[in-house]
Amino acid sequence: DVALATVRERILVADNDAQLFSGVLRTELDPHDRAEPGAVEAALAAASATDIVEALPGGLDGEVAERGREFSGGQRQRLRLARALVADPETLILVEPTSAVDAHTEARIAERLGPARRGRTTLVCTTSPLVLGHADHVVFVEDGKVVAEGRHEELLAAEPRYAATVSREEDR
Repeated sequence: DVALATVRERILVADNDAQLFSGVLRTELDPHDRAEPGAVEAALAAASATDIVEALPGGLDGEVAERGREFSGGQRQRLRLARALVADPETLILVEPTSAVDAHTEARIAERLGPARRGRTTLVCTTSPLVLGHADHVVFVEDGKVVAEGRHEELLAAEPRYAATVSREEDR
């Protein structure tokens, strides 16, 4: 019964298919120029993407090439995550937000994501044990059905299929 425009305003789905456009990086991260002062910088820190901005000539005011082709896949992923954090939706759904980054970067993002989204709903679809280890609640879904739920550590101990999935093993 909720109007589609309202749903789109309140819920953001951020996946790895989202594109970066050409233009000024600051505008790419905050296209509607609605962010509170410091929000872009805070989002970049949470997404572990400040190094990208520091390396870009002009920083936040630097030009981004079409589709962000000057960035690696992991850098684009971190910038897309920062953009989603800047948007600050009531509900944020992240689909594999760390799949293209190294383990050290993934760990930083996992630590920072919760504090960056405090007070709002964040659903993360992932098999990353680093991200899942910071989740308040984990739901293990198999073949479209909820198989188990709880804390990451509890599921590792109690559900062998969950443990096999997040440890990326075939069988356990």
